[in-house]
Amino acid sequence: MTADAHHDPLGLIRGRYRVYTANSSQDIQAAQSLRAVAFGLRCPQDIDAYDSCQDHVLVRDSDSDRLVCCFRTKVFDGTAIRTSYAAQFYGLHRLAAFDGPMMELGRFCVHPDISDPDVVRIAWGAMTQFVDSHGIRFLFGCTSFAGVDVRPYLDAFALLQARHLAPVRWQPAETAAEAVRFADYASKPLDLKTAMQHMPPLLRTYLLMGGWVSDHAVIDRQMNTLHVFTGLEIDAVPENRKRLLRRLA
Repeated sequence: MTADAHHDPLGLIRGRYRVYTANSSQDIQAAQSLRAVAFGLRCPQDIDAYDSCQDHVLVRDSDSDRLVCCFRTKVFDGTAIRTSYAAQFYGLHRLAAFDGPMMELGRFCVHPDISDPDVVRIAWGAMTQFVDSHGIRFLFGCTSFAGVDVRPYLDAFALLQARHLAPVRWQPAETAAEAVRFADYASKPLDLKTAMQHMPPLLRTYLLMGGWVSDHAVIDRQMNTLHVFTGLEIDAVPENRKRLLRRLA
């Protein structure tokens, strides 16, 4: 289905790719199918209760109409953040005091056969457009490490513990049944190269912009991932990064 970028608040066209907000059940089903493939699930579609109350954003290849990337979003204020997807796994009572609109970014994924960096660029361009137009002051979500085996990620966890933990005033509390505490690996000699090699690309992007993480990862067996709560205060993004993102938008 062709989306009208002029009426879609997230509509954006760059080169061969177009990004738009889902406007049909077929769009949402396509996103659910892509998520199942990207997260390596043993089911044809990734479906949960949050699909019906969040906006789904799709990136398609205009030449083939193939869906190459998707994510979903919702805006929260104050205590409403406790109804977010992330709040299932993390205690967010401190963030309920955050002053300003907050946007949850979830289920961000790119088709595993796609390596064109323009796909992620246009997705970030659309997000930047939305953040600016709605006055979003805080971006958050659960950023996934593939699989539930912690061993490949010990250096990455040690790096997060050493350099990228949330400010104490916003630190998410541990509430999940299965969690991996980064402090348990604080004494491990840090191999920075290995840490960055095993850091998810989306998380690397957040960290480059000044983002921070929870002090633990959650083992999510349903999604076959280890994930960390990731936050980005928009006011903390360096001005040069903001300029680059706005060019994409």
